[in-house]
Amino acid sequence: MNPDLQRLQPYPFEKLNALKAGVTPPANLAHIALSIGEPKHLPPQFVLDSLAANLPRLANYPNSKGLPELRQAISQWLEQRFSLQAGSVDAERHVLPVNGTREALFAFTQAVVDRTSNPLVVSPNPFYQIYEGAAFLAGAEPYFLNCLQENRYLPDFDAVPADVWQRCQLLFLCSPGNPTGAVIDTDTLKKLIALADEHDFVIASDECYSELYFDEANPPVGLLQACAELGRHDFHRCVVFHSLSKRSNLPGLRSGFVAGDAEIMSRFLLYRTYHGCAMAIPNQLASIAAWQDEGHVLANRDAYRAKFDAVLSILQGQLDVTKPDASFYLWPKTDMSDTDFAQRLFAEQHITVLPGRFIARDADGINPGEHHVRMALVATLEECVEAAERIKDFLSRG
Repeated sequence: MNPDLQRLQPYPFEKLNALKAGVTPPANLAHIALSIGEPKHLPPQFVLDSLAANLPRLANYPNSKGLPELRQAISQWLEQRFSLQAGSVDAERHVLPVNGTREALFAFTQAVVDRTSNPLVVSPNPFYQIYEGAAFLAGAEPYFLNCLQENRYLPDFDAVPADVWQRCQLLFLCSPGNPTGAVIDTDTLKKLIALADEHDFVIASDECYSELYFDEANPPVGLLQACAELGRHDFHRCVVFHSLSKRSNLPGLRSGFVAGDAEIMSRFLLYRTYHGCAMAIPNQLASIAAWQDEGHVLANRDAYRAKFDAVLSILQGQLDVTKPDASFYLWPKTDMSDTDFAQRLFAEQHITVLPGRFIARDADGINPGEHHVRMALVATLEECVEAAERIKDFLSRG
């Protein structure tokens, strides 16, 4: 067996299940799950209709590169959403549909990393655990950048030693961040692109929460957008990952894409032809419908705004919590241990939240997830309000 498998930690939800084991929550309170970032809003009906209408296409093998019309829909969406030069995203060279970003982030790391040269994969901390596992199984060491409250929960890229950048082969960004909701600004992205040029590494920007934001006039910027402002219309060294899971409430469709540097995408396509994970044709056709419609996405943002406003009106002043830049997570600080908070909240109020330390690692002498919990406002408005009232009651009892 691959010895690097022994380096993988249990997934956060395995740790959460172990924390809750043996705890009996109050039977008179319905369970409310705020732990898993699984959207609960209804999927768009027109996407479901497309999926159903095209089920006979399951009789056809899909191509690893994806349908030309899907790649074209994605390229047009990218150009419109991120104010890119018309025609700069070539559907033939710059775009690959994938079965969700989790699969793609893992596979991309295996394709990019040269394990013969003592590589580092640099990642925010806390982080989406696939970054770490992908690094280990590619023969690289993860290097974590703590995201702390004093730095608006963003990595302090200026504090990274030069020798780390020199060994870095792949830099993961997550903007808006999971779990912090923090957004990296354009100037910082441009500085990171300059560092990638200087030290010869690839930037992989996980932007799957980019469409969940609060101010319609100021959507989160993206890495390709920063490239375009620098005149880098070839997106050299830069790739982005997007998904329909959060944007369109379609986590089960397993549909996303990777886009960017044409040379990197060409080599990644070669990897994927052997990896054997092409998206089913009905899913591709349904994805076209989703990427070509913004009305349902606006309605989705409206629903999250209502939940954030309602929940924060109850919790602010009770808990150290602020509205994030974007995403559907709250990342409050806790006075007690985050694991104690989560265990007691389940035991006393039948609410599940995720301890912050489960999605972070010790780095520079601290675990930046400690004394934080992640709350995903994915349940209905009524359930989120009920959860906030129960959390307020829980806190009042000390």
